[in-house]
Amino acid sequence: MTPRLRWGVISTARIGTTKVIPGIRRGERGEVVAIASRDAAHARTVADGLGIQRAYGSYEELLADPDVDAVYNPLPNHLHAAWTIAALRAGKPVLCEKPIGLTAADGEAIAAVAAETGVPVMEAFMYRHHPSWRAAMALIAEGRIGELRAVDSWFSYYLDDAGNIRSIAAYGGGALYDIGCYNVNLSRMLFGAEPETVSAAMVVDPALDVDILTSGTMTFPGGGVASFTCATRVEPDQHVSIYGTTGRITIDIPFNIPPEIPTRIHLTTGRRAPEAWETQTIELAPADPYGCEADAFAEMVLDGAQVPVPMADAIANMRVLERLFAAAGRPIA
Repeated sequence: MTPRLRWGVISTARIGTTKVIPGIRRGERGEVVAIASRDAAHARTVADGLGIQRAYGSYEELLADPDVDAVYNPLPNHLHAAWTIAALRAGKPVLCEKPIGLTAADGEAIAAVAAETGVPVMEAFMYRHHPSWRAAMALIAEGRIGELRAVDSWFSYYLDDAGNIRSIAAYGGGALYDIGCYNVNLSRMLFGAEPETVSAAMVVDPALDVDILTSGTMTFPGGGVASFTCATRVEPDQHVSIYGTTGRITIDIPFNIPPEIPTRIHLTTGRRAPEAWETQTIELAPADPYGCEADAFAEMVLDGAQVPVPMADAIANMRVLERLFAAAGRPIA
């Protein structure tokens, strides 16, 4: 029988209860055995609703559970570093929600403890593990769009709730931290490099002091450019267009990929007039991105596979976020 990774979840955050826990269960290599909250009664209620056996009224109790093999950390952004480090020191491999922290220094501190303890850790960008993105990366590597030249991406939703953690500056709220990190991450992944220059413009809510719309541009070695917009006060949408010298790729629903429907990639090629362009649609079977991510993590922990996305990548992503904040006139202290 193939061994399964036994997960503990610190926090009853919605992304964990509605996305990641179901995803782990749809996967092939994991099971959720425990969940923790700062309120024991609440933890028990959530655990009962999800069919999870163990419920804890503190994160420390879950970290001390010998039957928990690994920890998923979906806490608010400002708590990512401290509790990821605590889990690593408890000997638990950690899948930490994006962004890895509030600064690159947070990521460096996590990486130092991971190196010291020998316990693995990974930032949770679930889209990277989905078959649609693996297929898109393969098309680029095969030269199907020629040389990569530009990436344009958009990610938005509408949130007008001052009490939501994504609206609280001290918790790492705002559009760039919450979803702009995806735009940056995919651009770096596609170009396989770090940006040489960045520029950014932000619209900031004056009462909340968080960005509600950020647009940025990054230039990459060899003449590549990535542009993006992320927003939390705009109608929900997401799209990515990848342009090469001889073609382009678009992906239906690139980030919040539904687990129950097929995913389509559109490959358009040709240097001729628009009416002569040829578009091939590649359809992939349904797959849960969170399940794919959890299985990749389990393969690393249980089978000794290579870390799918090393901490160096998480730290590099944070450095670019810091540069974008600075370029918009809002440097991180």
